[in-house]
Amino acid sequence: MNYEVTIGIPVYNVEKYIRLTMDSALAQTFPNIEFLILDDCGTDKSIDIVREYQQTHPRGRDIRIVSQPYNKGIGEARNRIVDEARGRFLYFMDADDTIAPHTIELLYSAAQKHDAELVYGSYERIETYGDEEKRIAYQYAPMVFVDKYEFAMWVYQKYSNLQAMVWNVLIAVDIYHKNNLRHLPISYWEDFVFTIDLPVYVHRAVMLPDITYFYYCREGSASKYQKRKYIEKREIESTIGGMRFLKSNSLGMIGKPFFSQRMSKVLMTCYFVAKHIVMNEGKIDPPFTSKEIRNVMRTPLTIFPFLRPSRCMIRNLFFYLLGEFPPSLTVWLIKKS
Repeated sequence: MNYEVTIGIPVYNVEKYIRLTMDSALAQTFPNIEFLILDDCGTDKSIDIVREYQQTHPRGRDIRIVSQPYNKGIGEARNRIVDEARGRFLYFMDADDTIAPHTIELLYSAAQKHDAELVYGSYERIETYGDEEKRIAYQYAPMVFVDKYEFAMWVYQKYSNLQAMVWNVLIAVDIYHKNNLRHLPISYWEDFVFTIDLPVYVHRAVMLPDITYFYYCREGSASKYQKRKYIEKREIESTIGGMRFLKSNSLGMIGKPFFSQRMSKVLMTCYFVAKHIVMNEGKIDPPFTSKEIRNVMRTPLTIFPFLRPSRCMIRNLFFYLLGEFPPSLTVWLIKKS
């Protein structure tokens, strides 16, 4: 059966939250949806709960479960969903978040109205740590992009213009297939890496101010290093691997109108990662060496593309040189900056 939209949900050990997620997905007002559940081989009863919905919910026949041969992580889970999706458009959800009942209808209508390949909704971040709860709304101004590289120029123009999430966006599946786009097989920050590369391949995009997604950031989340007492080195190394991919991928974008702004965003993220390492060195096990911290800032590019005049030239040169200085000097400058 063909669908207009596939909601893709990777599932791994979310037994406590999967019912809320499934309830919100199945409550969508839009009628033509495939609910594609990716079983990433967890050890709890998450998939048993999904099978229960398959058998008892009025939309159960539209729920499809596909299973990995073994636990491969979130990047490969999303790739499998892309390969399996039967909808013309794909919408990712995390298995411990929820969406508003009108989410798909609203995003799909915008895609049809503007012939868009990509539609972003706004979202609310709900942080819970112990008895504390904090709600923060992230709302985009309403915007429509129609010209080549217009969306990319906007994304790279300012560091915070586009949130680094692959959920809460309706994307034409053809964008993946035509450009051979894949999510990196890493478990941390693969969404940031994909978000940085995606705008290059999208010409028609829409941003909506409507809150359509509710993102729960719970205690122990890997996305909040500063709230944790212990951080595994491998988590940060996974992030560094993603940054290395983005820097290498930028070699083919030298000369594009957005190149300097893109590199500014990539290198600034590398700097933030290096800063996290330096400021949290007592929490990270095993610790990073000074050379490893310096290498976070290294890039395969020569200095010449960074010498081209742009409003971020000085900042980019500083970041570039941090990757070339002796390790002890780089660490000292990061501490002092």
